[in-house]
Amino acid sequence: MSQATFRAALAELGAQIAGRPLDADLDAWLNLHHGAGSVTYQHLADEIRTGVAEGWLCNREGGGIRYGRIFKAADDLAGCSVDVVDMNDIAGPHHRHPNGEIDLIVPVDAGATFDGRGAGWLVYGPDTAHRPTVAQGRAYVLYLLPQGAIEFTGQ
Repeated sequence: MSQATFRAALAELGAQIAGRPLDADLDAWLNLHHGAGSVTYQHLADEIRTGVAEGWLCNREGGGIRYGRIFKAADDLAGCSVDVVDMNDIAGPHHRHPNGEIDLIVPVDAGATFDGRGAGWLVYGPDTAHRPTVAQGRAYVLYLLPQGAIEFTGQ
């Protein structure tokens, strides 16, 4: 597996979500059609695990969180940038999503959650904010950010 196959898998998903509002309907649709146990989820989770093991994902560290932006916002990625973080029982820096955020949660430890959710997808709409928190163990979280927009608030 490689960055190219990872991007291709994300582009395939991006084609299905391009232009859709980031809302509860998209959250439900992603979990129904591409949620934990689906072929898409397993493929992306395998790519993430491989990328972390090979060092091309989560290759930076700050405040106890490993992270990295793997792709800048691009048309083939539904206009989103792609970041992946590796978090273990920690809360990250508070930030705002001007255009929303789509998260893929891949627990490393059984029972690990991201913002209270287990394996699967979590969609934040435009103008939302949070302090991303992984609890009950370690998890990888993939972030799709429309136009790469994120604002760290310092809160």
